Amino acid sequence: MSDKNSYQPETVAVRAGSEHSQFHEHSEALFLTSSFTFDSAQQAAKRFIGEEQGNIYSRFTNPTVTMFEQRLAALEGAEQCVATASGMAAILSTCMGLLQAGDHLVASQSIFGSTVNMFNNVFKKFGVETTFVSATDPAQWQAAARPNTKLFFLETPSNPLTEISDIAAIAAFAKQCGALLAVDNCFCTPILQRPLEFGADIIIHSATKYIDGQGRVLGGAVLGSKKLMEPVYSFLRTAGPTMSAFNAWVFLKGLETLKLRMDAHSANALQLAQWLEKQPNVARVLYPGLPSHPQHALAMKQQKTGGGIVAFDVKGGRDAAWRVIDNTRMLSITANLGDTKTTITHPATTTHARISPEARAAAGISDGLIRIAVGLEAVLDIQNDLARGLGN
Repeated sequence: MSDKNSYQPETVAVRAGSEHSQFHEHSEALFLTSSFTFDSAQQAAKRFIGEEQGNIYSRFTNPTVTMFEQRLAALEGAEQCVATASGMAAILSTCMGLLQAGDHLVASQSIFGSTVNMFNNVFKKFGVETTFVSATDPAQWQAAARPNTKLFFLETPSNPLTEISDIAAIAAFAKQCGALLAVDNCFCTPILQRPLEFGADIIIHSATKYIDGQGRVLGGAVLGSKKLMEPVYSFLRTAGPTMSAFNAWVFLKGLETLKLRMDAHSANALQLAQWLEKQPNVARVLYPGLPSHPQHALAMKQQKTGGGIVAFDVKGGRDAAWRVIDNTRMLSITANLGDTKTTITHPATTTHARISPEARAAAGISDGLIRIAVGLEAVLDIQNDLARGLGN
């Protein structure tokens, strides 16, 4: 795309990374093929050893996937993107590509439950040790670093409490000790936050969420410099946690409306959070766009808006939280997020159920906590659906 650096994000989301075949199609083509043919044995040999660029096998080269990678990289301001089969596959590929036995990882204790389990249960078996620290206290990251620390990993805003980490401060500590900083940017997407601009080295995405935006397909992405992405891509090429061409095509279509949707999600979420703060049976509301949020000022420095995720504690613990959820008639009771449809979940018994009660307590995930991914319905209808269970 010519003059791509001069375009606004919404234009990049529509135009970047488009490649056209001999038919000059206007919409990006979907290449549903497992392999590609060569003009000669010599060309095949050159492509397999990297002397000539071109498609070989869809496990690691596919034009539709490449278009998605180029478009997301342009949005994040990254040199390269490696697309994966899911968000968890993106984290797996990052760590398998960049870490080895004997390395140490520092991670926020406020991250997705499956990520905690991957660090504690999977990578531990391969000799990678993890130390969990506060998402909001940069000093803890510095104190946790060791001579063998190779990676810092965080989500901001965090799942599910929307805690905000100081990307620039933690990036500075990482550089001091020779480690890399990876930021899961799933909640914000590049429309609301670009972590590389604050010193992060790697960006992780679950494209399943807002990048798709309609709950249709699974996918993930890792982004950074070409040098850092080389071992990540090498792992993907060998192990195969690959994004399918069809899913990449769906994500390309999702990116085209990402700016419009993120603006609408954010506006709806702010309005809902303000309403929840006034409800007598709500003990606290956690939303980065509210002045009452503990890291509101930092969020407004790093993000363009507060995003689309609202978490709140209801009085009465798990029974009260389940009552709110079970009394909804419109909201979707599901652990997914980023959909046009509003979703509601109880983190302690779903997304974070497989981590220990002690770990949940340390992360601030109470039995009364509810997470809402605010969709694109009328906010009044969302409020009315929640009011029934809140006893209003």
